[in-house]
Amino acid sequence: MNLDPYRVQPGQPTSLRQWATDDDGGYDKKDARALLPELQDQLAQLQERLYAESKQALLIVLQARDAGGKDGTVKHVIGAFNPNGVDITNFKVPTAAEQAHDFLWRVHAHAPRQGMVGVFNRSHYEDVLVTRVHGQIDEATATRRLGHIRAFEALLSDSGTRVLKFYLHISLEEQKARLQARLEDPDKHWKFNAGDLEERALWTDYTAAYEAALGTSTDAAPWYVIPADRKWFRNLLISQIIVETLTQMNPQPPHADFDPLSVQIE
Repeated sequence: MNLDPYRVQPGQPTSLRQWATDDDGGYDKKDARALLPELQDQLAQLQERLYAESKQALLIVLQARDAGGKDGTVKHVIGAFNPNGVDITNFKVPTAAEQAHDFLWRVHAHAPRQGMVGVFNRSHYEDVLVTRVHGQIDEATATRRLGHIRAFEALLSDSGTRVLKFYLHISLEEQKARLQARLEDPDKHWKFNAGDLEERALWTDYTAAYEAALGTSTDAAPWYVIPADRKWFRNLLISQIIVETLTQMNPQPPHADFDPLSVQIE
């Protein structure tokens, strides 16, 4: 699959209208599901090499509207990794201690160490999305923060951490269907939050905020817009992007400092 159409090109004006939320990449559901296990095997193998090498790290950023599929992505894509080599962080409303520092203070502490895959299920971008839409920061502050984010991600890159950022792109109609499903299934009632409806009413404002955030796409920390109405295609596309990235990183396990053939186990 050609992944370039889903990548946000650095320095280019971005409109989410450029990407269809129900794109299937030319696959059908049956074929995509048949391909996924092979990709999951590759993810597991590449992650093991990354962990053994312990010289590089991978940070995966997941951003989406409510019911956009972040948790499903963690389950069906990140779930292919060995849990020992993955750190998953979900950034919630900042605590009083966190608010007493700069907005990236709490984030940097969770950047993955060498050999690890870090996953931000929501991320530092919340501080230029929710805060911007709800008027907690003005446009000048939002612009400065986006600049700080670019610099932060450049620092991570310079330190050996590859950054992949995924915006899970769903339609207004698909979000409605997913929220309704939570209401109709007793096992999913816990996932429904009445506040999601208030955020849904701000759809247009969030679109503008996300488009501004996507402007931080760089060669070192690219954004990918993932059509996410079809969960199976979301999983396939993200898996392929991560496999391609880890393959480019080409982690190499250390060579043994002894001759394995000389060892006899009694």
